[in-house]
Amino acid sequence: MVCPRCISTVSQILSDLNLDFKAIKLGEVELISKLNELQREALARKLKDSGFNIINDRKSQLIEQMKNLVVEKVHHSNEETDEKWADIISGELNLDYKYLSSLFSSVESITFEQYIINQKIERVKELIVYDELTLSEIAFQLHYSSVAYLSNQFKKVTGMTPTQFKKSVDKNRKSLDEI
Repeated sequence: MVCPRCISTVSQILSDLNLDFKAIKLGEVELISKLNELQREALARKLKDSGFNIINDRKSQLIEQMKNLVVEKVHHSNEETDEKWADIISGELNLDYKYLSSLFSSVESITFEQYIINQKIERVKELIVYDELTLSEIAFQLHYSSVAYLSNQFKKVTGMTPTQFKKSVDKNRKSLDEI
C-alpha cells in the first residue's frame, strides 16, 4: 500500500469480509485475530483483485517496510530532518543498514539509494506540475543541498531539466507503486 486510498481500499476489503483489525498503515495490517485458511484465501483473492498481495516472508516484509518509509517521508511528510536515510531506516527497522541495503538491492534490482532518488524525483515532478512552489522551495522541501544538485539529479533520471519537464506536454509521471 503506497497511499491513503490504498489504506481505504484495504480497510473496505477487510470490512466486506467481516475481519476485525486493530490498525492499518502503509503496507501493514494488524488483525485482531488469526485467520483460518478460508478467510486467508478469501482475503488474498479480494486483495489481488484490487492489485494487492499478502506478503508472508520476512525479507519481502522488510523490503516493503523500507519502501513504505521512503514513500511516507518523501510524499506524505513535510517534517524537516537532517537525519540520514541510513539512520532513519535502520532506526525504524532495528536492523543494520548495510544488511537492509544489500537485501533491497538483491531483490529489487536497484539500489536502495536509487529507489529513494526515484521517489524524490517523482515528488519533484508532482510539485512542478502543481506549480505552487519555486524550484528553490522544492529543493528545500525535499532536502536537496542546492537547486543545481536537484536539477542535475532530475536530468540524470528523466533525461530533461526541470524547466524542460515543466514545458513538456507529457508530464511522464508514474504512480507510486510503479516506481
